[in-house]
Amino acid sequence: MAQFGYTMMTEQSGPRELVEDVVAAEQAGFDFSVTSDHSFPWLKSQGHAPYAWSVLGAAAQATTRIPLMTYVTCPTTRYHPAVVAQKAATLQLLSEGRFRLGLGSGENLNEHVVGGGWPDARVRLDKLEEAAEIIKALLAGGYVNHHGPHFDVENAKLWDLPDVAVPLGVAVSGDRSCEIAGRLADLVIATEPKEELLTDFDRHGGGGKPRVGQLPVCYDTDRDAAVKRAHDQFRWSVGGWKVNSELPGPSAFDQATQYVTPEDIARSVPCGDDVGEFTDAVRAFTDAGFTEVALVQIGGGHQKPFIDWAEEKLLPALRAL
Repeated sequence: MAQFGYTMMTEQSGPRELVEDVVAAEQAGFDFSVTSDHSFPWLKSQGHAPYAWSVLGAAAQATTRIPLMTYVTCPTTRYHPAVVAQKAATLQLLSEGRFRLGLGSGENLNEHVVGGGWPDARVRLDKLEEAAEIIKALLAGGYVNHHGPHFDVENAKLWDLPDVAVPLGVAVSGDRSCEIAGRLADLVIATEPKEELLTDFDRHGGGGKPRVGQLPVCYDTDRDAAVKRAHDQFRWSVGGWKVNSELPGPSAFDQATQYVTPEDIARSVPCGDDVGEFTDAVRAFTDAGFTEVALVQIGGGHQKPFIDWAEEKLLPALRAL
């Protein structure tokens, strides 16, 4: 049976609110949670970008059951992979084995803050592969020395290692990322219900491993209000990965989406309170072969009504699929 998760979206809520919301999601019965890791929101209207790892540490202490996961962290620019390995090991200890480390090749939106330019996709994926290998080596224990084309690690060691290994996930969007995920990851991550991504993941060694998708939704008893909010805060999502990974800031996303209409968003994001519309959108992922689907409720101030509705109506309907 598929599992259904809750997203702590750091771009639309402050740190205390994010922790309060994941506590409510745990109590409502969500199977797992994921957390974005941004230094900027996609659009100014979202208005937030707290440090995800501090939020995760607080969430680990505030919850008792719900699994936690980065969705996703870029371990190549803002963070050195050795630092990511240390953070992941520490969070696994704090959460008592409930953490999974999701990795991706990043977006210019977040990684530009440390300077150095933004390389092309081929280089970004090469860096992701090397970073994942470093992280896996450090999480395995012992000293690590590494001198590669993109990273140096000098006599590094994690002194606090969890007994439960940290599962590693890799976000995919094409064959090269699927090859990296199939070879190095314990699970695969994708934001579109494309069966071909999972087929490529399996072909490169991912057979039998979990596959986690994510779906934005906008619950509201007033469907027009939901569509308006989704357009205001999530119209960036229609741009596709090749565009979204390149733009440098919220102003660029605002300009790039100036011709996206509310109707365009309503066709891609379930809006309102029709349970059937939401379950149909989730079914696209489960039919493609995803074993887990994390929902993103759009609007930082609209989490509690969504969680209550999900507990009463949406989660039972999803589990009946």
